[in-house]
Amino acid sequence: MTDTADHTDPAARDDQPQVPTDAFKEASTEPLEMPEPGPAPAGFRFPTDAELMDGPNPLTDPDEEEADDEGETENDEADDEPDGSDVAVLLDADGFPILNEDGDADETAGTADTADSTRVEITVPDFPEDFRAGFACIVGRPNAGKSTLTNALVGAKIAITSGRPQTTRHNVRGVIHKDKAQIVLVDTPGLHRPRTLLGKRLNDLVRETLTDVDVVVFCIPANEKIGPGDRFITRDLAELRTPVVAVVTKADTVTREALAAQLLAVSELGEWADIVPVSAQRNEQIDVLEEVLLKHMPLSPPLYPTGEITDEPQQVMIAELVREAALEGVRDELPHSLAVVVDEIADPDDEREVGRIKGVGGRLQVRVSLVVERDSQKAIIIGRGGRRLKEVGVNARKGIEELLGRKVYLDLHVRTAKDWQSDPKALARLGF
Repeated sequence: MTDTADHTDPAARDDQPQVPTDAFKEASTEPLEMPEPGPAPAGFRFPTDAELMDGPNPLTDPDEEEADDEGETENDEADDEPDGSDVAVLLDADGFPILNEDGDADETAGTADTADSTRVEITVPDFPEDFRAGFACIVGRPNAGKSTLTNALVGAKIAITSGRPQTTRHNVRGVIHKDKAQIVLVDTPGLHRPRTLLGKRLNDLVRETLTDVDVVVFCIPANEKIGPGDRFITRDLAELRTPVVAVVTKADTVTREALAAQLLAVSELGEWADIVPVSAQRNEQIDVLEEVLLKHMPLSPPLYPTGEITDEPQQVMIAELVREAALEGVRDELPHSLAVVVDEIADPDDEREVGRIKGVGGRLQVRVSLVVERDSQKAIIIGRGGRRLKEVGVNARKGIEELLGRKVYLDLHVRTAKDWQSDPKALARLGF
């Protein structure tokens, strides 16, 4: 039997790719002939750079607007907004619409007097032509007195202090205001040999900061011999082009003879722009150090508003005050394992917070978590019968109320996050 079914070539079907014919192949391989460029129209020339820069302004040139109108099609006219198409907008000398008191463009072509009356004047604070402002980074190994020195220079407490090393865990900026100058201090974590991921990140933070300042303040304690940590930092600073001022801190803790010996040892340690001994506790030589730093500030307008002494966020300062209170009188291993996070601040005056307010008297509700790495450390923070945690709350609340200027209900919770110092995810959640 003969098969009568239609045996259509699959390549010829509509849903299959078609095989190119021989004629198509020959045509596709032939080189394309490009027409020769004809002569330029009579009188044509390329515009000069000046003409290009002074070209038509779509906001002010009426010819450009008319050309746009002539090129519109019926569909373009249908898409135009019906309102405001024939309204003239008053423009200023720079070609921008002049706003009225309600913030809308003035839709009446007024006179020059009207334009002057609606123009918004921006007032820039005056400052002397010889005004100087810049950044000074304070570095040193842990427990070298950096934060105490920062507070003394600013004249207010903006950085927490503790007898425990590695208290500072982020850059703290403080501002010194003078009549013709402004110094922005950057208090950094102590440079050390890292044993955890947190320690490595803190060291990296300090090194990144060193590249963006005008002068570096290297703190070396007067009551401790120069050690490997000081020499390590000196080698790092020697690679910078930034001037370095060596500051011998804690000068009040040693005799004059011991201080003179330490100054001599510091001078032999490296090349310094200046060497200044200070006592931040007694406020000795602080004014001398300020004058030394001012010499390294560049000519610049003020970097911070007058009266502003720090740009620390409120929640960060609250967390630091709680951590400072928790570090007092604890074991040596705990400071490195303790982190503090502000979970919530609820205002009883806010109607949205009704139902979540504890205590009485309309106090601001501040809920804080103290995070440790092990349950044994949790027990240290809480103490027997919660007495230790209560003491932390009492001491921290005083500083928080002074900071916020109002009564506070402080709600503390102690939590455990195992080995958070070496856990990248935990570090991110805790803000490191």
